[in-house]
Amino acid sequence: MKKSSFVALILGTVSGVLFALGMCMALLPEWDAFTEGVVFGAVGIVLSIITALIWCRMENKKLPKMNGKNVFRTIYAIVAALILGVGMCMCLVWEQIIWGTLVGLLGIIMLIAIIPMIKGIK
Repeated sequence: MKKSSFVALILGTVSGVLFALGMCMALLPEWDAFTEGVVFGAVGIVLSIITALIWCRMENKKLPKMNGKNVFRTIYAIVAALILGVGMCMCLVWEQIIWGTLVGLLGIIMLIAIIPMIKGIK
């Protein structure tokens, strides 16, 4: 494993855990930690951006260009992740297991579809 991949793995994991913990803190009323959750979530997002910048720098790669195609892909990925999250909420919070599973599967399929959207099919 290259050093850049290892650094990206560690930083990406830490940023993902911080973001997830922050969202749990902010969205679970039992925890009563909304403000702290927003702070943790924001730190996770900032750390993930820093992780991407560090990885690009270590790999001597340029940052992706801001064009319409990349903006669409980003918005699509966000919507797909939100749909997956709604499916999880339907199952775990609202106790709608069947519909939640179907919505969650739709989110997973949309997330898998990002790979050929970016890499293409040859």
